[in-house]
Formats: sequence, structure tokens, C-alpha cells
Amino acid sequence: MIVAGVMSGTSADGINVALVRIGERGSKLEFKLLGHAEFAYPQAVRHLVLYAMNASRISVADLARLNFLLAELYADAVLNTQKKFRMKAQLIGCHGQTLYHQGEAQKFLGRKIAVTWQSGEGAILAARVGVPVVADFRPADMAAGGKGAPLVPFLDYFLYCDPRVGRIVQNIGGIGNLSAIPAGARTDQVVAFDTGPGNMVIDAVTDHLFGQPFDRSGRIAALGTPIEPVIRQLLRGTFFRQRPPRTAGREEFGKEFIRKFLALCGRAKKEDIVATATALTARSIADSLQRFVLRKHSYRDFITSGGGTRNATLLAMLANELSPLELQARCTDEFGLPSEAKEAAAFALMAYQTWHRRPSNIPSATGAKRPAILGKISYA
Repeated sequence: MIVAGVMSGTSADGINVALVRIGERGSKLEFKLLGHAEFAYPQAVRHLVLYAMNASRISVADLARLNFLLAELYADAVLNTQKKFRMKAQLIGCHGQTLYHQGEAQKFLGRKIAVTWQSGEGAILAARVGVPVVADFRPADMAAGGKGAPLVPFLDYFLYCDPRVGRIVQNIGGIGNLSAIPAGARTDQVVAFDTGPGNMVIDAVTDHLFGQPFDRSGRIAALGTPIEPVIRQLLRGTFFRQRPPRTAGREEFGKEFIRKFLALCGRAKKEDIVATATALTARSIADSLQRFVLRKHSYRDFITSGGGTRNATLLAMLANELSPLELQARCTDEFGLPSEAKEAAAFALMAYQTWHRRPSNIPSATGAKRPAILGKISYA
């Protein structure tokens, strides 16, 4: 079965599509990436998505329009990817665009509830492409008592579990998240959680100070020096001290956090401020490893993926942080899955599981009380 996975992350820079062949031989799943493509959001769409995330006020009409518009863009992305690789998907797994995610229950009108919202109407996507769509994956995990994230550890376990080698898989998207998979681990032994900001703070600071959407290859950060007191103060924050399972988004590292970050940096050189944001990502990853991962099991490989792997300065800072930890730095590309395709491929695999009425959350990662079949199906 060919499944298209569609992902648009918290950086809101665009859409990733992965075409994956998934099948079964006996009880064993077989998984092969056939092709992948990236599509940037139109600038006006990106601005509205970023505005809608964690917005204190936005019209219901604009939210409804965005829900349908994103589905049209996802459909265009899938159709163009199919045309590029001359193949047609039989099923689509679409994560949608997260506009709000609150994994911890909070009081609202007399009830304590945890909530999430991914925009991009599955029914529109199914109708435009002409195949069934599995979308809106997170709520089913939350209904089972989980935080709705992280979900990609299901793919991490499938791809990287090894009977002899312990591996840590670190994704650096808008948010950083890791999956720690001990040698020969069962799924209930996987530790997975959000480490903190990935590219989100770097991108926001670069945009604010230089009018650029991101720091290409980390060139700006390479010209600066991180402000150590700022990093130390931020890492004492509540999120970084919270034990897993934990999840983060723009609610933790969006507009309010950026204002605090810039205020702490004061009148420092602009390059130093970008370097500080970059070092915060690297340090928060290393800090998460030392606090919550390395004390429990032995690991050899540290495998990186996501857009952050294109930032050479970030990778250099991360390598410096990891050197005392005796971990071997690797990339998902070495395992046959390009880093930019990984999250889209993950939702293709989860869609396949849902289509066959099988769960695809990992309760030890999300905090759910039980395995859950994820997503909602829209038929063409």
C-alpha cells in the first residue's frame, strides 16, 4: 500500500509530503520511502498561521477559512508530489497545522480539560485527492489520558530499535523532541518527550532582529557569542524542570517567551542574541539527556533529524554539548530516511495503522493509560 504522509510543523514554514510503501510479511511491517517533497506556505498564509497560534483574539470566520484553505494546500502538495514521482497514494495521513496544544488539563468553565487543535479539514483533502484521509491524530491519545504528544516515537521505535545498541533519536523542528530507545527495548520502555525549543526561538529572534525568517545554516549565530547568564536563567524555568512525559509548543516558547528572552538579552549585539537562542536549543537538549535519559540506560547512538540539521552552528554547539556524554552523533539519512521526510513518513505509518484498526501511540511517551487507535477517517 502506498501512503502519503503530510506534515506541517510548529515552525509554519510549509508542507512536507512523504510517499511510503507499507506492507506486511507475516507479522512484520515493511516500510520503504519512495519519495518526498517540500512546499513553502505562501507568505500571507504563513503570517496568518503564525498569528493564529496562541492568539489571544482571532475571528471564528478566519479560523474556519484557514481550516479549509490549509486542506486545499495539502491537496495541492500531495497531487504535485504524486506527479513528481509518477505514483498515486491509496491513503493519506495528515497531521494538520497545530494552532493550539495544551497537554496539561486546566480549568475551563468548571471542568479541567486538556485540549489540542490541528487545522486542515480532512474531508476536503480526501475529496480533492480522491483517496481516504486519516487526520487529527492527537485527540484519541488525549482521550486515553495522554498529552497527545509526542507521536513520532512510534516511527522511531519501528526504525531504530536494535537488540544490541541503545539509541537516542532527536528531532529538531520548531520544537525539539527525543525518543530514547534502550537496546532490545519493548515499547513500554521507550522514553520520549519534548526537550524544549528547536528552531522556534531562533527563527523568531532572527526575524525580529534581521527581518529574515530563519538563520540560514546558522551563519548569523556563528558571528556571535552566547550570553551564558541568559541561558542559565532560562533553563531554570518550570518547563525544563518538569519530568517526562511533557510536551511543548508556542504556548511555552511563542510570543511571550520571545519577549522575555529579548528583555533578558537587553542591548547585546544582535549576533550574540541569535547565538544565545541557538545555544539555548543545544543546551536544553543536553540538559534533558542528563536529567532524564542517561541515568537509566546505556546508549551509543545519537541520531538527529528535522530542519535544525541544516543549521551548522546549532549542530556544532550540540556536538560540543554531547562530547562529554560519549554519544556517537549520526543522522537519520544514514538509515535511509532523509531528516526532512521523517515526520511526514511517521504520519504515513500511523495512518496505515489506523486504517487497519491498530493503535500507534506509545503510552510511555505520551502518558496515556492505554494504546489508542489515532485519528479520524474521511472517505473520498
